[in-house]
Amino acid sequence: MTDPRASRPAPLCVRLITFDLDGTLVDTASEIAEAANRTLHEIGLPRRPLPDVTRLIGHGTRELMRGLLAQAVEAGAARAEALDLDAIMRRFESHYHDTTGTDSQLYPGCLEGLTRLRDAGIQMACVTNKEHRFAVRVLQSTGLSGFFRLVVGGDSLAQKKPHPAVIEYCLEALAVPQSQAAHLGDSSIDVDTARRAGVAAWAVPYGYNGGQPIEASHPDIVFPGVDAVADHVLSVAAKAA
Repeated sequence: MTDPRASRPAPLCVRLITFDLDGTLVDTASEIAEAANRTLHEIGLPRRPLPDVTRLIGHGTRELMRGLLAQAVEAGAARAEALDLDAIMRRFESHYHDTTGTDSQLYPGCLEGLTRLRDAGIQMACVTNKEHRFAVRVLQSTGLSGFFRLVVGGDSLAQKKPHPAVIEYCLEALAVPQSQAAHLGDSSIDVDTARRAGVAAWAVPYGYNGGQPIEASHPDIVFPGVDAVADHVLSVAAKAA
């Protein structure tokens, strides 16, 4: 039986690209870290440096705060282990409501690449582990919301990345076969999700992959940016025409 995580042939004709959000399209680390650090301060724990928070981005905000509590325990704050995570998340969500979209920065080439893909008729969806309401606010604040037919957040379905259901949902909703779809992300989570869903696994080398090079996750292609994705997709389409 073929391993569903094995590398897939490059799509000859790409009709759909699903995009990760944080670390792929938009640099949101500072506003996430500020919300997390306001939460830590409120519960009497020391703020964490930006790199410590950034390494935890990608699994959703609950896992982010769980990881920061674990860091606090390792740093000697033993009481952090007994704190109520549900109560902490209510505090975090209040702070993140205030910081979301306040310091979101588009990565170079993102707007240009998305514009060219849209103008060429490529369908696009945003698939993120960030809660849907926060993802929508980031997209709105950066002017990206009009590019995506669908926005699938970490709380939109019963599962989140790396479960393949998040991409399978987009394939079904937009009537695109696996062979004509790709997923672009910045982390091993994104590569794993694409493999499980049977679509091409594309990646960018920047972003939040826990401090590890994305090449270690063996994506099918590593692009320097979204503008390079547009170059590739439109070049392939022109050759096939």
